[in-house]
Amino acid sequence: MQYWDDIKVDSNFKTGSITIDAAAIIKYAKDFDPQPYHLDPEVAEKSIFGGHCSSGWQVCALMMRLFVDTLRREGIPTAGATGVESLRWYAPVFANDTLHATIDVVGLNRADQHNSHGEMHCAVSVFNQLDKRVIKLDTCMLVPYKPEDAADE
Repeated sequence: MQYWDDIKVDSNFKTGSITIDAAAIIKYAKDFDPQPYHLDPEVAEKSIFGGHCSSGWQVCALMMRLFVDTLRREGIPTAGATGVESLRWYAPVFANDTLHATIDVVGLNRADQHNSHGEMHCAVSVFNQLDKRVIKLDTCMLVPYKPEDAADE
């Protein structure tokens, strides 16, 4: 287990990967973002995206899966996020793209309003299989402080 006290600024982590298919793009679009270029591959071919692409919000959800899986793998428990400080979409994600991400710890702050958790500021970049960045976001996660009884570990 890594507590807030154990994490270092400039730590970085690489996630696993996840592939998105056309059926998942259409299902997500029907439920949450019913725009024509997400729902219909033929319409999408004629759109500014030039192909059937995922909702940017779906890419954020996929990023969150990669992010949480990586923190779990690294033994970093979290109690949620205080927010997303910035978010930018750089390129569309198309059916059958495979995504992976990098997580860079860019800051650590004691959290005044949370006595048991500190803030871990992360810059997260998501890339497709060609290593082209598709999104970047900056977020702040709450990570528990090391308990008194674990201070000597």
